Amino acid sequence: MALHFVTDDAAAARPGDDIALTGAEAHHAAAVRRVRVDEAVTLGDGRGVWLEGVVTAATPKQVDVRVTGRTEVPASAPRIVLVQALAKGDRDELAVQAATELGVDAIVPWQAARSVSRWDAKAEKGLARWRTIVREAAKQAHRAWIPPVEGVARTADLVARAGTSQVLVLEPLASDRLSAVAAEPSDGRDVVLVVGPEGGIAPEELAALADAGARLVRLGDTVLRTSTAGAAAISVLSAASGRW
Repeated sequence: MALHFVTDDAAAARPGDDIALTGAEAHHAAAVRRVRVDEAVTLGDGRGVWLEGVVTAATPKQVDVRVTGRTEVPASAPRIVLVQALAKGDRDELAVQAATELGVDAIVPWQAARSVSRWDAKAEKGLARWRTIVREAAKQAHRAWIPPVEGVARTADLVARAGTSQVLVLEPLASDRLSAVAAEPSDGRDVVLVVGPEGGIAPEELAALADAGARLVRLGDTVLRTSTAGAAAISVLSAASGRW
Protein backbone atom coordinates (compact mmCIF):
# COMPACT_ATOMS: atom_id res chain seq x y z
CA MET A 1 0.00 0.00 0.00
CA ALA A 2 1.30 3.44 -0.93
CA LEU A 3 2.52 5.74 1.83
CA HIS A 4 0.11 8.55 2.71
CA PHE A 5 1.08 12.08 3.78
CA VAL A 6 -0.87 15.07 5.01
CA THR A 7 0.02 18.62 3.97
CA ASP A 8 -1.92 21.87 3.59
CA ASP A 9 -0.34 22.24 0.15
CA ALA A 10 -2.57 19.42 -1.08
CA ALA A 11 -5.67 21.62 -0.90
CA ALA A 12 -4.96 23.58 -4.10
CA ALA A 13 -2.75 21.08 -5.94
CA ARG A 14 -3.73 19.72 -9.35
CA PRO A 15 -2.28 16.99 -11.59
CA GLY A 16 1.11 18.12 -12.88
CA ASP A 17 1.89 20.22 -9.80
CA ASP A 18 4.86 19.49 -7.53
CA ILE A 19 4.52 19.31 -3.75
CA ALA A 20 7.51 19.51 -1.41
CA LEU A 21 7.25 17.67 1.89
CA THR A 22 9.55 19.08 4.56
CA GLY A 23 10.11 18.80 8.29
CA ALA A 24 8.76 15.77 10.13
CA GLU A 25 6.83 14.48 7.10
CA ALA A 26 9.97 14.42 4.95
CA HIS A 27 12.10 12.82 7.64
CA HIS A 28 9.51 10.11 8.30
CA ALA A 29 9.15 9.41 4.57
CA ALA A 30 12.84 9.31 3.66
CA ALA A 31 14.62 8.20 6.83
CA VAL A 32 11.99 5.97 8.49
CA ARG A 33 9.89 4.56 5.65
CA ARG A 34 12.70 4.69 3.08
CA VAL A 35 10.55 6.12 0.29
CA ARG A 36 12.33 6.07 -3.09
CA VAL A 37 12.23 8.03 -6.35
CA ASP A 38 9.43 6.80 -8.67
CA GLU A 39 7.51 5.31 -5.74
CA ALA A 40 3.75 5.93 -5.83
CA VAL A 41 2.33 7.78 -2.81
CA THR A 42 -0.88 9.53 -1.78
CA LEU A 43 -1.34 12.92 -0.14
CA GLY A 44 -4.21 14.82 1.40
CA ASP A 45 -5.09 17.97 3.29
CA GLY A 46 -7.14 16.16 5.94
CA ARG A 47 -10.28 17.94 4.71
CA GLY A 48 -11.35 15.74 1.83
CA VAL A 49 -8.71 16.36 -0.85
CA TRP A 50 -7.05 13.13 -1.98
CA LEU A 51 -4.05 13.20 -4.32
CA GLU A 52 -2.11 10.47 -6.08
CA GLY A 53 1.50 11.17 -6.92
CA VAL A 54 4.99 9.90 -7.66
CA VAL A 55 8.15 10.73 -5.71
CA THR A 56 10.65 12.68 -7.84
CA ALA A 57 13.29 13.35 -5.15
CA ALA A 58 13.82 12.10 -1.59
CA THR A 59 16.12 13.30 1.18
CA PRO A 60 15.55 13.43 4.95
CA LYS A 61 14.98 17.19 4.65
CA GLN A 62 12.70 17.27 1.60
CA VAL A 63 10.64 14.84 -0.43
CA ASP A 64 9.26 16.08 -3.75
CA VAL A 65 6.07 14.59 -5.19
CA ARG A 66 4.61 15.10 -8.68
CA VAL A 67 0.81 15.03 -8.50
CA THR A 68 -0.81 12.62 -10.98
CA GLY A 69 -4.43 12.55 -9.83
CA ARG A 70 -6.91 14.42 -7.63
CA THR A 71 -10.18 13.37 -5.97
CA GLU A 72 -12.36 15.26 -3.52
CA VAL A 73 -13.96 12.95 -0.98
CA PRO A 74 -17.21 14.24 0.57
CA ALA A 75 -17.57 14.29 4.34
CA SER A 76 -19.66 11.52 5.89
CA ALA A 77 -23.26 12.36 6.75
CA PRO A 78 -24.65 11.81 9.25
CA ARG A 79 -21.48 11.94 11.30
CA ILE A 80 -20.45 9.53 14.02
CA VAL A 81 -19.11 11.52 16.97
CA LEU A 82 -17.28 9.89 19.88
CA VAL A 83 -17.56 11.49 23.30
CA GLN A 84 -14.73 9.81 25.20
CA ALA A 85 -14.45 10.23 28.95
CA LEU A 86 -10.99 11.07 30.22
CA ALA A 87 -9.34 7.97 31.66
CA LYS A 88 -6.19 7.16 33.57
CA GLY A 89 -3.01 5.97 31.91
CA ASP A 90 -3.23 5.79 28.16
CA ARG A 91 -6.66 4.17 27.94
CA ASP A 92 -8.41 7.23 26.54
CA GLU A 93 -5.59 7.72 24.04
CA LEU A 94 -5.96 4.11 22.87
CA ALA A 95 -9.69 4.73 22.45
CA VAL A 96 -9.09 7.84 20.37
CA GLN A 97 -6.54 6.10 18.17
CA ALA A 98 -8.80 3.11 17.47
CA ALA A 99 -11.84 5.30 16.84
CA THR A 100 -9.94 7.32 14.26
CA GLU A 101 -8.72 4.23 12.44
CA LEU A 102 -12.28 2.88 12.39
CA GLY A 103 -13.75 6.01 10.80
CA VAL A 104 -15.14 8.26 13.54
CA ASP A 105 -15.92 11.77 12.25
CA ALA A 106 -15.29 13.89 15.37
CA ILE A 107 -14.03 13.36 18.92
CA VAL A 108 -15.03 15.13 22.12
CA PRO A 109 -13.05 14.66 25.37
CA TRP A 110 -15.42 14.47 28.33
CA GLN A 111 -14.57 15.42 31.91
CA ALA A 112 -16.98 12.96 33.50
CA ALA A 113 -17.78 12.94 37.20
CA ARG A 114 -15.89 9.67 37.73
CA SER A 115 -12.92 10.48 35.48
CA VAL A 116 -9.73 9.79 37.43
CA SER A 117 -7.76 11.91 34.96
CA ARG A 118 -8.40 15.64 35.30
CA TRP A 119 -7.53 18.16 32.60
CA ASP A 120 -8.54 21.25 34.56
CA ALA A 121 -5.09 22.83 34.48
CA LYS A 122 -3.71 21.10 31.40
CA ALA A 123 -6.54 21.08 28.88
CA GLU A 124 -4.50 22.60 26.06
CA LYS A 125 -1.74 20.03 26.50
CA GLY A 126 -4.24 17.20 26.55
CA LEU A 127 -6.04 18.46 23.45
CA ALA A 128 -2.76 18.85 21.59
CA ARG A 129 -1.80 15.28 22.49
CA TRP A 130 -5.15 13.87 21.31
CA ARG A 131 -4.97 15.87 18.05
CA THR A 132 -1.52 14.48 17.32
CA ILE A 133 -2.75 10.94 17.95
CA VAL A 134 -5.75 11.50 15.67
CA ARG A 135 -3.63 12.96 12.88
CA GLU A 136 -1.19 10.05 12.92
CA ALA A 137 -3.96 7.46 13.14
CA ALA A 138 -5.80 9.06 10.21
CA LYS A 139 -2.62 8.94 8.13
CA GLN A 140 -2.06 5.31 9.05
CA ALA A 141 -5.62 4.47 8.02
CA HIS A 142 -5.34 6.47 4.76
CA ARG A 143 -8.28 8.70 5.62
CA ALA A 144 -9.21 11.70 3.46
CA TRP A 145 -10.73 13.46 6.49
CA ILE A 146 -8.94 13.97 9.80
CA PRO A 147 -11.54 14.05 12.60
CA PRO A 148 -11.52 17.27 14.62
CA VAL A 149 -10.95 17.02 18.37
CA GLU A 150 -13.30 19.48 20.04
CA GLY A 151 -12.79 21.25 23.34
CA VAL A 152 -13.29 19.49 26.67
CA ALA A 153 -16.98 18.93 27.39
CA ARG A 154 -18.79 18.83 30.70
CA THR A 155 -21.93 16.79 31.29
CA ALA A 156 -24.06 19.90 30.80
CA ASP A 157 -22.62 20.22 27.29
CA LEU A 158 -23.69 16.67 26.48
CA VAL A 159 -27.17 17.34 27.82
CA ALA A 160 -27.45 20.35 25.49
CA ARG A 161 -26.21 18.25 22.57
CA ALA A 162 -29.02 15.75 23.07
CA GLY A 163 -31.41 18.34 21.70
CA THR A 164 -29.80 18.42 18.26
CA SER A 165 -28.12 15.01 17.87
CA GLN A 166 -28.98 11.36 18.42
CA VAL A 167 -27.07 10.73 21.62
CA LEU A 168 -26.40 7.08 22.47
CA VAL A 169 -24.92 6.44 25.90
CA LEU A 170 -23.08 3.14 26.32
CA GLU A 171 -24.34 1.62 29.55
CA PRO A 172 -23.86 -2.12 30.34
CA LEU A 173 -27.17 -2.32 32.25
CA ALA A 174 -29.31 -0.67 29.56
CA SER A 175 -32.21 -2.69 28.16
CA ASP A 176 -31.79 -1.59 24.51
CA ARG A 177 -29.04 -3.17 22.42
CA LEU A 178 -26.97 -0.89 20.21
CA SER A 179 -27.32 -3.33 17.32
CA ALA A 180 -31.12 -2.95 17.42
CA VAL A 181 -30.99 0.84 17.69
CA ALA A 182 -28.45 1.04 14.85
CA ALA A 183 -30.84 -0.90 12.59
CA GLU A 184 -33.53 1.76 12.96
CA PRO A 185 -33.96 4.24 10.04
CA SER A 186 -31.66 7.26 10.30
CA ASP A 187 -33.23 10.64 10.96
CA GLY A 188 -30.21 12.43 9.47
CA ARG A 189 -28.86 13.76 12.75
CA ASP A 190 -25.31 13.18 13.97
CA VAL A 191 -24.94 10.02 16.05
CA VAL A 192 -23.09 10.84 19.27
CA LEU A 193 -21.62 7.89 21.18
CA VAL A 194 -20.93 8.57 24.85
CA VAL A 195 -18.33 6.35 26.55
CA GLY A 196 -17.80 6.63 30.28
CA PRO A 197 -14.60 6.36 32.36
CA GLU A 198 -13.23 3.32 34.19
CA GLY A 199 -15.75 3.53 37.02
CA GLY A 200 -18.71 3.92 34.69
CA ILE A 201 -21.02 6.87 34.21
CA ALA A 202 -22.43 8.31 37.44
CA PRO A 203 -26.18 7.72 38.06
CA GLU A 204 -26.90 11.45 38.08
CA GLU A 205 -25.19 11.84 34.72
CA LEU A 206 -27.17 8.95 33.22
CA ALA A 207 -30.38 10.46 34.52
CA ALA A 208 -29.59 13.93 33.17
CA LEU A 209 -28.73 12.56 29.73
CA ALA A 210 -31.81 10.33 29.59
CA ASP A 211 -34.06 13.20 30.65
CA ALA A 212 -32.60 15.29 27.80
CA GLY A 213 -33.49 12.66 25.22
CA ALA A 214 -30.38 10.50 25.08
CA ARG A 215 -30.83 6.74 24.76
CA LEU A 216 -29.00 4.29 26.98
CA VAL A 217 -27.73 1.30 25.00
CA ARG A 218 -25.57 -1.75 25.62
CA LEU A 219 -23.23 -3.60 23.32
CA GLY A 220 -23.87 -7.10 24.63
CA ASP A 221 -23.69 -9.19 27.75
CA THR A 222 -20.09 -8.33 28.64
CA VAL A 223 -18.58 -5.15 30.04
CA LEU A 224 -15.88 -3.56 27.88
CA ARG A 225 -13.08 -1.27 28.98
CA THR A 226 -13.32 2.43 28.22
CA SER A 227 -10.46 1.90 25.75
CA THR A 228 -12.43 -0.60 23.64
CA ALA A 229 -16.11 0.25 24.05
CA GLY A 230 -16.10 3.16 21.60
CA ALA A 231 -14.29 1.16 18.93
CA ALA A 232 -16.79 -1.69 19.26
CA ALA A 233 -19.73 0.70 19.03
CA ILE A 234 -18.33 2.48 15.97
CA SER A 235 -17.95 -0.90 14.29
CA VAL A 236 -21.60 -1.76 14.96
CA LEU A 237 -22.80 1.59 13.60
CA SER A 238 -20.55 1.42 10.54
CA ALA A 239 -21.85 -2.01 9.60
CA ALA A 240 -25.50 -1.09 10.19
CA SER A 241 -25.31 2.17 8.24
CA GLY A 242 -23.62 0.65 5.21
CA ARG A 243 -20.31 2.44 5.70
CA TRP A 244 -18.71 -0.99 5.83
